[in-house]
Amino acid sequence: MMKYTFPETFWWGSATSGPQTEGVFEGDGKGDSIWDYWYKKEPERFFNGVGPEKASYVYKTYKEDIQLMKETGHNSYRTSIQWSRLIPEGTGEVNPEAVKFYNSYIDELIANGIEPFINLYHFDMPMALQEKGGWENRETVEAYVAYAEKCFELFGDRVKKWFTHNEPIVPVEGGYLYQFHYPLEVNMKKAVQVAYHEALASALAIQKYREMGQDGEIGIIVNLTPSYPRDENNPEDVKAARIADLFFNRSFLDPAIKGEYPQELVELLREIDHLPDVQPGDKDIIKENTVDLLGVNYYQPRRIKAKESTEKLAEGPMPDDYFDNYDMPGKKMNPYRGWEIYEKGIYDLLINLRDNYSNIPCFISENGMGVEGEERYINEEGVIEDDYRIDFIKGHLKYVHQALEEGVNVKGYHMWTCMDNWSWTNAYKNRYGFISVDLENEGKRTIKKSGRWFKEMTAANGFED
Repeated sequence: MMKYTFPETFWWGSATSGPQTEGVFEGDGKGDSIWDYWYKKEPERFFNGVGPEKASYVYKTYKEDIQLMKETGHNSYRTSIQWSRLIPEGTGEVNPEAVKFYNSYIDELIANGIEPFINLYHFDMPMALQEKGGWENRETVEAYVAYAEKCFELFGDRVKKWFTHNEPIVPVEGGYLYQFHYPLEVNMKKAVQVAYHEALASALAIQKYREMGQDGEIGIIVNLTPSYPRDENNPEDVKAARIADLFFNRSFLDPAIKGEYPQELVELLREIDHLPDVQPGDKDIIKENTVDLLGVNYYQPRRIKAKESTEKLAEGPMPDDYFDNYDMPGKKMNPYRGWEIYEKGIYDLLINLRDNYSNIPCFISENGMGVEGEERYINEEGVIEDDYRIDFIKGHLKYVHQALEEGVNVKGYHMWTCMDNWSWTNAYKNRYGFISVDLENEGKRTIKKSGRWFKEMTAANGFED
């Protein structure tokens, strides 16, 4: 048996987002986001036809839910403010019902000893702004900064951990490359502009936060998928993995922490005439407004090989023109999500942050295992015995512990997610929570075995295995 002990000040908890948990209710004053709009337009695209209005009902149940967070060992919790709830049109009037809700939510967390980590943007563009181009449009950057300023003004006296974006690469991939988020385009030039505007918006929000004299920390949350070459001794495989890393990791990691883009990425985009439109002064804004704190979401690695296929995903350029994905034999899989489980990846990415990104203060902001049909594991007491989730957490925490021992400045671990939540087009297909949500029984909550284990583990600040 080995004992894995973590610092007394370690952040233990879970993460989610406003659009995936809050729901939509008559009289709540919320405007449409791209998800509300898309669901109304094409409900058949959503698993079992379940839309964002059925997202866990936290808007009504947050006080009871916070008691369950205490029962599952949380000392911190991340969620997001919905831009379209606070400012329904994206710009202009603030919704007083939203202010009441978020004030009460934040106060209730603090009163119960759970520190709120608040994210400003989690894929939920207000539809009124998407109609004008969303992140393609420079005006959206200005609107976002005004929204961020309003959040800091309303809630910054109590919230001391802010994040500008969650996984900013995902709206780029989903909306403008691979068609799994609205607006479902395949246009790499637009994708590059969207990515640039997100990074610029992040830097400008950080600048605003500091100008306001706020006394907390502000960062960004990125999903890092370490890129491993098929053969480390094959220069072409290594190059392909490096380019995949440029597109999917360093495109946000470098400007957020170093204040500049990787030169190799700039040159690659220049070669295909895909550099974004940039205004004078932008470079200095990005350079001077780097993050205090980095959140890292880790689920799976990326296995890469040199380009072999001749298939084109689009008429124009795509990231996939530079590499192929490698289906590595014998890998451990989560069959429900179709993702590889590779625990050491969490260690590798943390060591990379230590060695190449000034050992920035960081935390694991998401890590989780989605399973379909968890009702198969309900025991006589009505509790889901999700030992697979406990094993998944332990496997990753062992590597987080090793990184800590080797000097990585990692400050916490947040599981995705607290309670089963609505997950974009997948709705409730794969369940991730410490707490089950019964949609057929008014969203009834039941703590799973993993939630009870997490309470014991966090109380002891570690575990034996």
